[in-house]
Amino acid sequence: MAQEGFKRKLTAILNADVVGYSRLMEDNEEATIQTLNTYRNSMSTLIQQNRGRVVDMTGDNLMAEFSSVVDAVKCAVETQKEMSDRNADLPENRRMLFRIGVNLGDIVEEDDRIYGDGVNIAARLEGLADAGGICISRTTYEQVKNKLELGYEYLGEHSVKNIAEPVHVYRVLMEPESAGKVIGEKRKTKRWIALAAAIIVLIGVGGLAGWYLYIEQTKRKEPTSMGKMVYPLPDKPSIAVLPFENLSGDPEQEYFSDGITEDIITDLSKISGLFVIARHSVFTYKGKTIKIAEVGRELGVRHVLEGSVRKANGRVRITAQLVDATTEGHLWAERYDRNLTDIFALQDEVTQKIVAALAVKLTADEQERLVRKYTDNMEAYDLYLQGAEYQNLFTKKANVQARQMFKRAIDLDPEFAEAYVALGFTHFHEWSFGRSQDPLSLNRAVELAQKALDLDDSLPSGHYLLSKVYSRKKQHKKAIAELKKAIALSPNDAELLAGLGYILNYAGKPEEAIGLVKKAMRLNPMYPAYYLWELGHAYFIIGRYEEAIETLKRVLDRNSDFLPAHLLLAASYSEIGREEEARAEVAEIERLNPQASLEALRSRLSYKDQAVSERLFNSLRKAGLK
Repeated sequence: MAQEGFKRKLTAILNADVVGYSRLMEDNEEATIQTLNTYRNSMSTLIQQNRGRVVDMTGDNLMAEFSSVVDAVKCAVETQKEMSDRNADLPENRRMLFRIGVNLGDIVEEDDRIYGDGVNIAARLEGLADAGGICISRTTYEQVKNKLELGYEYLGEHSVKNIAEPVHVYRVLMEPESAGKVIGEKRKTKRWIALAAAIIVLIGVGGLAGWYLYIEQTKRKEPTSMGKMVYPLPDKPSIAVLPFENLSGDPEQEYFSDGITEDIITDLSKISGLFVIARHSVFTYKGKTIKIAEVGRELGVRHVLEGSVRKANGRVRITAQLVDATTEGHLWAERYDRNLTDIFALQDEVTQKIVAALAVKLTADEQERLVRKYTDNMEAYDLYLQGAEYQNLFTKKANVQARQMFKRAIDLDPEFAEAYVALGFTHFHEWSFGRSQDPLSLNRAVELAQKALDLDDSLPSGHYLLSKVYSRKKQHKKAIAELKKAIALSPNDAELLAGLGYILNYAGKPEEAIGLVKKAMRLNPMYPAYYLWELGHAYFIIGRYEEAIETLKRVLDRNSDFLPAHLLLAASYSEIGREEEARAEVAEIERLNPQASLEALRSRLSYKDQAVSERLFNSLRKAGLK
């Protein structure tokens, strides 16, 4: 008997989601929200015109239902064409692309909400679609194949999360020349006939030797997606660790699964024989339904680790699987069910399994560093992870909350080295973000970093914090020395490399800075805008003004209010005689900061070579800054 308030029905579900939404938000939050609202309004209008109903709009996701599956697919196609037209008017890095999935299935309706496998499959289909593309289920395809002027490509069966049976997936071909075409199904049958014939020939001619040759060739087949890589594969084993999914049934436990992910990334980053994508880039995929092959292509890695975490009643269950992104074949998978007190041994085991699966040789120092334990106190560790979650928000309130968590963790375990570093960063951020002018904030950060390193000198984060403080105090030599120590301990850490590039610019070594920042960009493909600023800064110092201008304009495409980029742009335009553009940049500087002046700027810069300072000030003075 159906539960009161619920009813079942067969309906067509359209699910749409923005590609790379986190990156767009980080680059320019206000512009992204404005674009999303505009595009959603347009999509809502198209849904109404096609006799559909918007069911939900959460975050960057939109879900709609239609009584006619033909109307649903027609609306999906019109939506992608409309979005393509709108994107043509935007800079490439600000374009908002959607994936769309359409499914015809049975759903449960309660009030105005809908649930069930029919909805879940639509969401999974959306995750399988290309950016700007549409994927549909077989139930959808069977209803629309002869009713719309479209083509279709069969993508095979896909096992998707939380759905028991594999889903037959079709990609919609929207180009006019594809109308009426169905690609994949017949070819698949012919391919297997050809393979069967080849096997028979092999057995007949070469017997077991021929069969062995066939099997070996199959095992060694080259990746089919190599040509689509956004970046060339590194010359060493490469990996991206996707955010582990929180399966605890409690959104408040999200910090724990994120912390496990970050710990694994941190451990792998210490291995010189690996190439490890930065946290910043992999967390852009958090909460998204994604294709492993697409992650590999976008990040330029061959291997992807994904998994889940469930924490309850003093126990933790972690599942992890290592996938070859170029073939989507599984290299290793494991499920661990342990006491929470075994969490560090469990993380070490996952790291060791990855190292073994990728046949990476560890140095003696790396083997020693990988066997580590944060603390014996699980409550202290939990507080540390909660503090890290707050710290990653970079707001004034969150910084205070993070500090409270780290202090409580230290109270529980005074030997907890990582907690001292994290606490030190709260004091550094307080000063660097202008929330405190008290120099004691910097001194306190140094004290905490040194305390942490007294407990464990192999902490890259401790050396990194010291380098940040020394840099602010214009002690370039000390800052560089600390960063080099940190990089030796964690050679895959993009933030350390970019940080060294930043300091080297002020220390008079911009050529070296360029190489380091570019290396950081490769390790962190979804890099923040300040990486570009550091690169543009180096070009300015060297005198490569055209390259500086091109790079700094890319910074402003992401964040039009980034004041340091306007300063260097004004100076660069002035240096090559583009006076009108230089004055326009000075006007932007004064709009963003009415108190801006050469005197105020001079007090904050710390170039070792005073000739660079004078060149910068003279060019800004010439552009009209006083």
